[in-house]
Amino acid sequence: MASPTVSLAKAASFPALDPKLASKLAAALDESTDTTIFVNGTALQLPDTAHAALLEVLRRMSHGDEVSISTVESLLNTSQAAQLAGISPSYLRKLTDSGIIPVEYRGTHRRIRPASIEAWLQTREQPHPEPAG
Repeated sequence: MASPTVSLAKAASFPALDPKLASKLAAALDESTDTTIFVNGTALQLPDTAHAALLEVLRRMSHGDEVSISTVESLLNTSQAAQLAGISPSYLRKLTDSGIIPVEYRGTHRRIRPASIEAWLQTREQPHPEPAG
Protein backbone atom coordinates (compact mmCIF):
# COMPACT_ATOMS: atom_id res chain seq x y z
CA MET A 1 0.00 0.00 0.00
CA ALA A 2 1.42 3.41 -0.97
CA SER A 3 2.04 5.79 1.86
CA PRO A 4 0.12 9.07 1.78
CA THR A 5 1.70 12.34 0.77
CA VAL A 6 1.26 14.76 3.64
CA SER A 7 0.86 18.29 2.30
CA LEU A 8 -0.68 20.11 5.27
CA ALA A 9 -0.86 19.47 8.99
CA LYS A 10 -3.60 16.89 9.56
CA ALA A 11 -4.09 16.31 5.83
CA ALA A 12 -2.98 13.50 3.57
CA SER A 13 -3.28 12.89 -0.17
CA PHE A 14 -3.52 9.51 -1.83
CA PRO A 15 -2.97 8.81 -5.53
CA ALA A 16 -5.83 7.43 -7.59
CA LEU A 17 -6.25 3.68 -7.84
CA ASP A 18 -6.70 1.84 -11.07
CA PRO A 19 -10.23 2.96 -12.06
CA LYS A 20 -11.42 -0.62 -12.74
CA LEU A 21 -10.24 -1.83 -9.35
CA ALA A 22 -11.72 1.17 -7.52
CA SER A 23 -15.04 0.73 -9.36
CA LYS A 24 -15.14 -2.97 -8.48
CA LEU A 25 -14.44 -2.25 -4.80
CA ALA A 26 -16.99 0.59 -4.69
CA ALA A 27 -19.65 -1.60 -6.31
CA ALA A 28 -19.03 -4.38 -3.78
CA LEU A 29 -19.27 -1.95 -0.86
CA ASP A 30 -22.38 -0.32 -2.30
CA GLU A 31 -24.24 -3.66 -2.28
CA SER A 32 -24.37 -3.79 1.52
CA THR A 33 -23.94 -1.58 4.57
CA ASP A 34 -22.15 -4.42 6.37
CA THR A 35 -18.46 -3.97 5.75
CA THR A 36 -16.39 -6.45 7.69
CA ILE A 37 -12.62 -6.35 7.38
CA PHE A 38 -10.12 -8.93 8.53
CA VAL A 39 -6.98 -7.71 10.29
CA ASN A 40 -4.47 -10.24 11.58
CA GLY A 41 -7.14 -12.93 11.78
CA THR A 42 -9.65 -10.72 13.59
CA ALA A 43 -12.95 -9.72 11.95
CA LEU A 44 -13.98 -6.11 12.52
CA GLN A 45 -17.14 -4.44 11.26
CA LEU A 46 -16.80 -0.86 10.03
CA PRO A 47 -19.29 1.62 11.50
CA ASP A 48 -21.77 3.17 9.04
CA THR A 49 -19.85 6.47 8.83
CA ALA A 50 -16.57 4.70 8.05
CA HIS A 51 -18.37 2.58 5.43
CA ALA A 52 -19.80 5.73 3.79
CA ALA A 53 -16.43 7.48 3.85
CA LEU A 54 -14.65 4.51 2.32
CA LEU A 55 -17.31 4.23 -0.38
CA GLU A 56 -16.94 7.94 -1.24
CA VAL A 57 -13.15 7.63 -1.45
CA LEU A 58 -13.42 4.63 -3.77
CA ARG A 59 -15.99 6.36 -5.98
CA ARG A 60 -13.68 9.34 -6.42
CA MET A 61 -10.67 7.12 -7.07
CA SER A 62 -12.68 5.18 -9.68
CA HIS A 63 -12.90 8.46 -11.63
CA GLY A 64 -9.11 8.73 -11.54
CA ASP A 65 -9.13 11.40 -8.82
CA GLU A 66 -6.42 11.77 -6.22
CA VAL A 67 -8.07 11.95 -2.80
CA SER A 68 -7.13 14.23 0.09
CA ILE A 69 -8.31 13.62 3.61
CA SER A 70 -8.15 16.31 6.26
CA THR A 71 -9.50 16.95 9.72
CA VAL A 72 -12.65 19.04 9.59
CA GLU A 73 -12.00 20.90 12.82
CA SER A 74 -8.60 22.17 11.80
CA LEU A 75 -8.12 25.81 10.99
CA LEU A 76 -5.50 26.67 8.41
CA ASN A 77 -3.25 29.68 8.36
CA THR A 78 -3.11 31.78 5.20
CA SER A 79 -0.16 29.88 3.72
CA GLN A 80 -1.71 26.46 4.35
CA ALA A 81 -5.09 27.53 2.95
CA ALA A 82 -3.43 29.01 -0.14
CA GLN A 83 -1.47 25.77 -0.66
CA LEU A 84 -4.66 23.73 -0.37
CA ALA A 85 -6.41 26.01 -2.88
CA GLY A 86 -3.43 26.10 -5.24
CA ILE A 87 -3.25 29.88 -5.17
CA SER A 88 -0.87 32.49 -3.77
CA PRO A 89 -1.25 33.67 -0.17
CA SER A 90 -1.77 37.26 -1.37
CA TYR A 91 -4.65 36.19 -3.64
CA LEU A 92 -6.16 34.21 -0.76
CA ARG A 93 -5.99 37.31 1.46
CA LYS A 94 -7.87 39.26 -1.24
CA LEU A 95 -10.54 36.55 -1.34
CA THR A 96 -10.96 36.64 2.44
CA ASP A 97 -10.95 40.46 2.53
CA SER A 98 -13.75 40.53 -0.06
CA GLY A 99 -15.77 37.92 1.84
CA ILE A 100 -15.59 35.33 -0.94
CA ILE A 101 -13.85 32.87 1.41
CA PRO A 102 -14.95 33.08 5.05
CA VAL A 103 -12.19 33.78 7.56
CA GLU A 104 -11.92 33.67 11.34
CA TYR A 105 -9.46 35.69 13.33
CA ARG A 106 -7.36 34.49 16.25
CA GLY A 107 -6.04 37.81 17.45
CA THR A 108 -4.72 39.41 14.27
CA HIS A 109 -4.09 36.07 12.54
CA ARG A 110 -6.43 34.80 9.83
CA ARG A 111 -7.65 31.23 10.10
CA ILE A 112 -9.56 29.48 7.35
CA ARG A 113 -11.51 26.22 7.51
CA PRO A 114 -10.56 23.59 4.93
CA ALA A 115 -14.27 23.20 4.13
CA SER A 116 -14.37 26.87 3.09
CA ILE A 117 -11.52 26.30 0.66
CA GLU A 118 -13.20 23.16 -0.70
CA ALA A 119 -16.50 25.04 -1.17
CA TRP A 120 -14.73 27.84 -3.03
CA LEU A 121 -12.89 25.33 -5.24
CA GLN A 122 -16.18 23.62 -6.09
CA THR A 123 -17.69 26.92 -7.27
CA ARG A 124 -14.71 27.31 -9.61
CA GLU A 125 -15.15 23.78 -11.01
CA GLN A 126 -18.81 24.24 -11.96
CA PRO A 127 -19.31 24.96 -15.64
CA HIS A 128 -20.43 28.49 -16.41
CA PRO A 129 -23.40 28.87 -18.78
CA GLU A 130 -22.61 30.07 -22.29
CA PRO A 131 -23.69 33.67 -22.91
CA ALA A 132 -26.76 33.96 -25.12
CA GLY A 133 -26.17 35.61 -28.38
